Amino acid sequence: MHLCKKYIVMNISLIGYMGSGKTTVGKILAKQLGRTFIDLDHFIENAHGRTIPEIFREKGEIGFRKIEREMLENLLQKENIILSLGGGTPAYYNNMHLINQLSHSVYLQTPLNELTERLCKNKEQRPLLLHLEDDELAEYIAKHLFERRAFYEQAHTHFKTQQMDPQDVALLLIEHLRYQKILPK
Repeated sequence: MHLCKKYIVMNISLIGYMGSGKTTVGKILAKQLGRTFIDLDHFIENAHGRTIPEIFREKGEIGFRKIEREMLENLLQKENIILSLGGGTPAYYNNMHLINQLSHSVYLQTPLNELTERLCKNKEQRPLLLHLEDDELAEYIAKHLFERRAFYEQAHTHFKTQQMDPQDVALLLIEHLRYQKILPK
């Protein structure tokens, strides 16, 4: 009798700081793997008919985090998805445990200088950054990275994205996940 190793089709959750490329890389991964891509923030916006900044203003950060947790739980019950999470998602409740239990988590590690450059260009879309001047951004990001590092480092896979094009990140990540036997060859 011939036995073949079976691969478990597992959801993949992309985590990392805002601006690390989770959404861009996630879309490419989903297309390459024939999976459904879901951005948690966009999913929340569509479900509530309001933008994330509007939800923050109306409900505060804690109110937003409760909504985020509920939506995260629901999405992780789906199968065959690539899920892009908000930068703070892993740091609230026991979200990181849930993410690791119901998906293969990938931490997209992006250097501080790249994050600062990317986020400086689109601060108006980031509710946590709206109050900051450009020269305060690097310090703010560094502080957040320090606070969230313990959560991010719980990810199953850590993937450095320094100076890489999103297409290359996605293709190399697929190769890496196949090598780890997370994805079939």
